[in-house]
Amino acid sequence: MPRKIVIHAGFHKTGTSSVQALLRANRKALMPALAIRLKGQMQELMHATRGYSTFGSEDALDKVSRRFDALLADLPGMPRRTLLLSAEELSGHMPGRGVLADYRAAPVLMYLYWQRARAAFPETPVVFCFGTRAGADWERSAWAEHVKSSGMTLDFTDFATQYPAAQDLDSIVSEVRRRVPAPVHSFALEDCTKLPLGPADPVLDLCDIPTELRAGLTAEPAQNTRLDAETLAALLDINRTHRDTDARNAAKAALLHKGSQI
Repeated sequence: MPRKIVIHAGFHKTGTSSVQALLRANRKALMPALAIRLKGQMQELMHATRGYSTFGSEDALDKVSRRFDALLADLPGMPRRTLLLSAEELSGHMPGRGVLADYRAAPVLMYLYWQRARAAFPETPVVFCFGTRAGADWERSAWAEHVKSSGMTLDFTDFATQYPAAQDLDSIVSEVRRRVPAPVHSFALEDCTKLPLGPADPVLDLCDIPTELRAGLTAEPAQNTRLDAETLAALLDINRTHRDTDARNAAKAALLHKGSQI
């Protein structure tokens, strides 16, 4: 049974990749105090959360429940360690995919996690954590991520027009607080620039890491930062001109590889 469960559930483009890179790099050092599960270790659950955010059905939510239960059941004994789950897709897909206009699935999912964690470990406190970001900056970064990682063909202006509510992360956090009877913390990415460990610091603040252990952690550079405007324009053109998914992905990979060699 974990002594505490901390669920860092996003959002996308709020420093989550940087948090996870630091946790990955310092996993061994953190092991005496912290058990870490990142999205690579929760693939079945992530598949289910993405499905629920897309379809919103009871069957899809039941699949999330069963897979979250399985994740908890597979844990080793850890009475003196905190369990930290960190994955932006614990909140579902990033808005901007077809009809998916916002993070409205997140409050439902957080309540489910709280409910199932309490059923599995009635004496273990559960805490939630979200990164947020200024709306306009989040919106542009979300669009850029879609252009890079999906077949997005909308330019930024059309994306912002089609998904106006996507950027309102604070309202989603407020709805999580209203729905879930557990502590819900949030931090703004802009407030993390001068912290020693960047956006990982407010997450680790919740994990009860001993001071001497925390002091020995190694910082990591920012991850998955936004591409420059020229590269994004080229990727958008590839999305618009390559209908075949494999051909599109190959063209984008070649472009990005070429850019990394310059």
